Amino acid sequence: MTHTIDATDKVLGRLASQVAALLNAKDSVDFVKHRVADVSVKVINASKIKVSGNKMNVSVHKSYSGFPGGLKEMPLKYVVEKKGYSELIKHAVYGMLPKNKLQDIRMKNLVIEE
Repeated sequence: MTHTIDATDKVLGRLASQVAALLNAKDSVDFVKHRVADVSVKVINASKIKVSGNKMNVSVHKSYSGFPGGLKEMPLKYVVEKKGYSELIKHAVYGMLPKNKLQDIRMKNLVIEE
C-alpha cells in the first residue's frame, strides 16, 4: 500500500510524526509486531515545509561518525543548503520510529521528493 503526503505548508515535526505512524502500519489489519508491513510512504513538495520560529538558525542537526571526536553539529540552515529539506525529514522520521532491527528497513520504505 502506498501513501502519498503533500508537505506543502506543513510543520516539520507534525509531518514527521504522521509519516512515522504510517510506516509503523499499526492501523493496518495485518499488523504484526515483528514484521515490516508492505507500506511505502511518498512525501512530495518537501522543500515547501514550514520550520516554525527561529529553528533554522538555532536548532542543531547532529551526526556521529562512530569515531572519537566524530560528532558534527550543524544548524538546520546549513543542512538544507548542503543536503536539502529531505535530510531534515529523514532525520525527524528516523528519530520517531521504534529503536529496533526493523527501523532501517522501515526507513527504506520512505521516498522523499523535493
